[in-house]
Amino acid sequence: MSMGFGMGGFHSLMFTIVPIFIIVIFVAVVGMFVVTAVRGAMTWSKNNASPKLTVSAQVVTKRTSVSHHHSQNDMGHSSTWYYATFQVESGDRMEFSVSGPEYGLLAEGDQGSLTFQGTRYLGFERA
Repeated sequence: MSMGFGMGGFHSLMFTIVPIFIIVIFVAVVGMFVVTAVRGAMTWSKNNASPKLTVSAQVVTKRTSVSHHHSQNDMGHSSTWYYATFQVESGDRMEFSVSGPEYGLLAEGDQGSLTFQGTRYLGFERA
C-alpha cells in the first residue's frame, strides 16, 4: 500500500493551490496600490490644511535620487528627483522635494526665506 499522494492527487492539489496563490498575489498588489493612493491623498489633504509659512533658513545640503527603468522594447529611461535640506533658526532641519530648475538655483550655504506648506516646498528667496 502506497503512502502519500499519487500523481493524480498531486496534480489535483496543484490545480487547487495555483489559483489561490494567483488570487493572493493579485489582492496584495491591488492592496499596495490602494494604500499608496490613500497615503498620497492624506498627505495632500494635510498639506492643504496646513498654514503657509515663511521662515528664515539656510540651505545645508542638496541631493538627487535617480531610478533607472528598463523594458524589453526600449533602452530604458531614468527619472531624477531633487531634494534640498534647509536649517531654520531653531536648528531644525527640513528636507523638501524641489524641481530640477529650483535645485540648480540653490547652493549650499545660501541664506534667505523658505516658504512651505506642511511637507510641500513653495519656494526659497535668497537674502
